[in-house]
Amino acid sequence: MTKRREATLARIHRVRTLQLNLRMGDEARAREHVASEQALSARIAGLVDAVAPVPTAPSASVSLMAAAHFRERLHQSAEIALRRIAQAEQQADAAAEQTRSAKRDQSAVEKLIERAQAAAVMREMRALEDAPANRKNRHDPC
Repeated sequence: MTKRREATLARIHRVRTLQLNLRMGDEARAREHVASEQALSARIAGLVDAVAPVPTAPSASVSLMAAAHFRERLHQSAEIALRRIAQAEQQADAAAEQTRSAKRDQSAVEKLIERAQAAAVMREMRALEDAPANRKNRHDPC
């Protein structure tokens, strides 16, 4: 393998490795985003349960109306949170696919490097086989 091709493959490998590391970071951030959205949804669900109407005195109808209104707003927030979770999961899946693609690219470059090294070894072996034999008689005829 020529030095130029070797340097090119090494440079491509460095770039692909960097891209893979960046994609893995993106995927980790996307998974963290999914987890935070799920935690938000769980907090909203806890608030909905906490605001559940309880039997009170008849004079507390205003507070029941306020609790019902607050509960309705929490339900809307819960629906929005579910949509955000779904969107975050889609982004995480897309990031995972990009990571897999970057890994495939890096593996392809590694295979090219291995093939080039194997070809260089084979060329050296052929050169040794084709080299003329240097058989010198080390001793004078007896």
